[in-house]
Amino acid sequence: MTTTSIAGRATAVAARATDLSKVYGQGETQVIALDRVSVDFGQAQFTAIMGPSGSGKSTLMHCVAGLDSFSSGSARIGETELGSLKDKQLTRLRRDKIGFIFQAFNLLPTLTALENITLPMDIAGRKPDKQWLDTVIQMVGLSDRLTHRPSQLSGGQQQRVAVARALASKPDIIFGDEPTGNLDSRSGAEVLGFLRNSVRELGQTVVMVTHDPVAAAYADRVVFLADGRIVDDMYQPTAETVLDRMKRFDTKRRTS
Repeated sequence: MTTTSIAGRATAVAARATDLSKVYGQGETQVIALDRVSVDFGQAQFTAIMGPSGSGKSTLMHCVAGLDSFSSGSARIGETELGSLKDKQLTRLRRDKIGFIFQAFNLLPTLTALENITLPMDIAGRKPDKQWLDTVIQMVGLSDRLTHRPSQLSGGQQQRVAVARALASKPDIIFGDEPTGNLDSRSGAEVLGFLRNSVRELGQTVVMVTHDPVAAAYADRVVFLADGRIVDDMYQPTAETVLDRMKRFDTKRRTS
C-alpha cells in the first residue's frame, strides 16, 4: 500500500496525482487548466481544494475522480492508474470505489429518499450493509424522511440524501464539488458537519472543492491552486487563515 507524509505522519494514500496536466485547445487558443500538478490525498482525511475562479480546482478533482480525462501525467485511486482503464473499467471503478456529492443534488424525483440512497448499489446488483446503512442514515438525520420524495424535502434535506448516498456503499473516497453551494448557511453547516464526522467517526476519505473559507475550515487540510498549479498547502485551517490566504491571491493577481 502506498503511503505519504501528511502533516508529519505517515498515512495511506487514497488518491494521487503525479505531474498531472490538462490542456484544452491548441496554438493561440490553448488553455492550460492543470500544469504538472502533484498531490496526495491521505486516507481518513478531509481535504478541501481552493483557488480563484479558473485556477483548475474543479478540473483537478474531476481528473482524479475519473470524471474527466487528462492530457499527461498520472492519476490514481489507491493503486489503480486511471489512465490505463477502458471506459467500462472506469465506470465500474467510479461505481464501486468512489462516492460523489455535487452542488446540484442529482436525486431522481420519482424515488423516495431511501431509494435514492441505495440507487447506486441497486444498479450494481449489490445489497447494502443494513447496519452500515442505518448508521449513515442516523448520522445525517434522515430516519423520519426515508419515504419522502425529493419534492417533499428541503434543499438541506436533499443534500443530506446525497451525502448518505455517497457514504452508503462504503466508497474508498468521496469527492464533493461545491456540495454546499446551493444551501443556506445553516443547512450548509449541517452537511459539512456530516462530512467531517464521516471522516472522524467512520474513517471516510473526503476531497471537496469549495470557494467558501467557512466550508474549507471544516477540512483537515486545504490545498490551494492558482493558474493550474498548487501554490500552498495548509493544515488545521480556520476560516480566517483561509480567507487571508485567498486575499493574498487576489492582491498578487491584481499587481501581476
